[in-house]
Amino acid sequence: MPLCSFINVNLWICALTTIILIIFLQMSGEIPDASPDRHSIRSPTSSYVDPSVPVPVRIVDPSKDLNSYGLNSVDWKERVESWRVKQDKNMMQVTNKYPEARGGDIEGTGSNGEDMQMVDDARLPLSRIVPIPANQLNLYRIVIILRLIILCFFFQYRVTHPVRDAYGLWLVSVICEVWFALSWLLDQFPKWHPINRETYLDRLALRYDREGEPSQLAPIDVFVSTVDPLKEPPLITANTVLSILAVDYPVDKVSCYVSDDGSAMLTFEALSETAEFARKWVPFCKKHNIEPRAPEFYFAQKIDYLKDKIQPSFVKERRAMKREYEEFKVRINALVAKAQKVPEEGWTMADGTAWPGNNTRDHPGMIQVFLGHSGGLDTDGNELPRLVYVSREKRPGFQHHKKAGAMNALVCLCSVNSLLPHALYSIFCANYTPFAGGQIRVSAVLTNGAYLLNVDCDHYFNSSKALREAMCFMMDPALGRKTCYVQFPQRFDGIDLHDRYANRNIVFFDINMKGLDGIQGPVYVGTGCCFNRQALYGYDPVLTEADLEPNIVVKSCCGRRKKKNKSYMDSQSRIMKRTESSAPIFNMEDIEEGIEGYEDERSVLMSQRKLEKRFGQSPIFIASTFMTQGGIPPSTNPASLLKEAIHVISCGYEDKTEWGKEIGWIYGSVTEDILTGFKMHARGWQSIYCMPPRPCFKGSAPINLSDRLNQVLRWALGSVEILLSRHCPIWYGYNGRLKLLERLAYINTIVYPITSIPLIAYCVLPAICLLTNKFIIPEISNYAGMFFILLFASIFATGILELRWSGVGIEDWWRNEQFWVIGGTSAHLFAVFQGLLKVLAGIDTNFTVTSKASDEDGDFAELYVFKWTSLLIPPTTVLVINLVGMVAGISYAINSGYQSWGPLFGKLFFSIWVILHLYPFLKGLMGRQNRTPTIVIVWSILLASIFSLLWVKIDPFISPTQRAVALGQCGVNC
Repeated sequence: MPLCSFINVNLWICALTTIILIIFLQMSGEIPDASPDRHSIRSPTSSYVDPSVPVPVRIVDPSKDLNSYGLNSVDWKERVESWRVKQDKNMMQVTNKYPEARGGDIEGTGSNGEDMQMVDDARLPLSRIVPIPANQLNLYRIVIILRLIILCFFFQYRVTHPVRDAYGLWLVSVICEVWFALSWLLDQFPKWHPINRETYLDRLALRYDREGEPSQLAPIDVFVSTVDPLKEPPLITANTVLSILAVDYPVDKVSCYVSDDGSAMLTFEALSETAEFARKWVPFCKKHNIEPRAPEFYFAQKIDYLKDKIQPSFVKERRAMKREYEEFKVRINALVAKAQKVPEEGWTMADGTAWPGNNTRDHPGMIQVFLGHSGGLDTDGNELPRLVYVSREKRPGFQHHKKAGAMNALVCLCSVNSLLPHALYSIFCANYTPFAGGQIRVSAVLTNGAYLLNVDCDHYFNSSKALREAMCFMMDPALGRKTCYVQFPQRFDGIDLHDRYANRNIVFFDINMKGLDGIQGPVYVGTGCCFNRQALYGYDPVLTEADLEPNIVVKSCCGRRKKKNKSYMDSQSRIMKRTESSAPIFNMEDIEEGIEGYEDERSVLMSQRKLEKRFGQSPIFIASTFMTQGGIPPSTNPASLLKEAIHVISCGYEDKTEWGKEIGWIYGSVTEDILTGFKMHARGWQSIYCMPPRPCFKGSAPINLSDRLNQVLRWALGSVEILLSRHCPIWYGYNGRLKLLERLAYINTIVYPITSIPLIAYCVLPAICLLTNKFIIPEISNYAGMFFILLFASIFATGILELRWSGVGIEDWWRNEQFWVIGGTSAHLFAVFQGLLKVLAGIDTNFTVTSKASDEDGDFAELYVFKWTSLLIPPTTVLVINLVGMVAGISYAINSGYQSWGPLFGKLFFSIWVILHLYPFLKGLMGRQNRTPTIVIVWSILLASIFSLLWVKIDPFISPTQRAVALGQCGVNC
């Protein structure tokens, strides 16, 4: 009997194990479901469909008896009826989309069930979330929690065990460590839920861009911004423009706007040459499907360019095209050489008239349409995308808001271009009073693309599929209504192999941004970003009820909502209206108080005065804001479009409007990108991080130490300006829909420059300890030493696990750590003081354009060029002080005997830690010939000497009793 019981138990265990294994395999997709009836219908309540698993569809005829399908319950009948209603609605939408098929079967469909298969395919998502493996992510989170617990024990010990004979040093070190811990929390928890994404370009084409049918893809306006053609070479800008014109997207759906905020005739003439060369380059790219489509970088590739090429004429045509490009480069170089010396009377155009932009601070607005429609055909007779040159008006006494103002100017102009006559226009300019925002308005007046993509002049399209990648999110029915922008990572060419100064920012783009994508979306980084135009206009997103649920803190305190949120009801109303009509839906609550939704026709229409107060006095632009799908109102008169475009880029257009305050690119900081993205997220929009296998954009970065520090200084200064403004994430937007972890991420982006103050203090502490023979930590027991060891172990474990789930290399992580110290002891410190001077004293600092000059003197020759800047002094001083402290500490140990070597190692460890982090900076000072400029050495030694002498003279950590004892032992006349 016991044997039988044992056998029965084992049989039950085997059966249970088998069942669990089968269920697990079914869930993981290893084996198909055994029952064919489970595939008979797809539940309409299903929220997720695995795109990688084909779903066989068996047609269910509701008119037949459900017993024949094994579905006789009331529940199944209700589900089938719901399914039938949804199918009828979907087929009606498909029939409306293809009106030519109303008289019979839609192409590719029929009575045999293929029509249901097409509808089923149309439901598939255009993208999917690829979660981080649970075994990696869960361990990562456990280590974070453990590290937080260890930190608590660490600070409990540090606070309760002060160092009596070095109380000042101990207090400073504890304050610094507390700040570092807070900074770590702000940086760490937004990475709690990192994700990856994957797009399906084939599904996008199947749904919106079928072969042989008019393309249903949305129109896109691409903005390219440039300021100084001497710092941003025209050849680089030309390559960016050529890569845009050759993009894989319907030509009538793409418009390229080049914003010349320096009103340089060199940029204008170079763009004219680019338009002519594009007639040959674009058909060559599309015929042979080459990548990338920027000629400078395509011809510079050290790869087998014959791979996957099957046309016999390719080699001959490539050779001819390379020769054409070299001749194009010579013409551009001739223009650059000519521009080096400005004539006394100023520049003149080909017709003999003076160039309107000779005075860069006082000139009218200028617009030139180079390509577009029949006015711009390539050598094969095909149309080319529109290419428009824009230079906004500038007048003395007006604030033009730098890049943000130029981008806002372009947004308006894009609405008019689709109705322009088919011709190549001569330059148009007019004398209006000046204004600051123009790109966004110009685009709205000329073409009014539903989406905008902005790139810097040195960021070319590395993938011709970039626009389609963005549309996989923007045109997705589930994501598009609430997505404000799709941000692509920045990738760079021409960086040295070891990335000495962390120019690639791999840790930020491959770790931090993936973490934010799992919350509410990545921050806007200023380039390589595709915007929803409605989000830039300050409208609210269309959110679902789940999106409007309160966060976990509100739920725990106040409970769940029992009634549907009013905002949710308004969102559902907007969804229905957008589904039934192509007419735009205007969110009244953002503009006029007292309007309660869409109760009647009067509430929908808004007074012209309110609209003008928000958007400015341009009827054409105001009308374009209602076109949510892009395009121009049909009643617009084409003859007035250019005049209107000049009007919207005038200096006075933004006066007493909400441009730069609530709509467009937000003013108030040199890093307008952070502020603009923050305002959108605060309204409830979400952003998407798109990182396809082939980088969509590549650019150039300053590999020189001085240029790199100036770039970091500008970023940090912008963060300080936001910190001291009303838009600071610490106190702004709590009545909005910004998620808690997203807010922490924004707080981290604006407070990180302040970390420079405790960082410099902490980097100097080891040297002070060596010079004074004191230490910031008392003698510790084995129990306390365990927490120190666990803290260091948790720090390394967190970093290793981040590298594991992100795929970032150890060298990139270490370079990031090094430059965090380099930037923190130099640029970030200067940014804090410059920001305080600007906000409190009104002393403004000039915006310095980072040089994008090409490397003509050899591989990475720019890396070794030394350029004097005061940013070099603080880190050099820290280096010298630590080196002096190490020498003093070792000398003291040698003179004091064996017993002093033990405490010395702890002090030396921290000094060596500082020197190792500053080692790339030290190499940058040495240059190619390993020689440090005399001025840096003199200043650093002088500051270090003064500091050391003052410290020895004052000796602030010696008590009066100790000083009296020392004087008594020695006497007055010793």
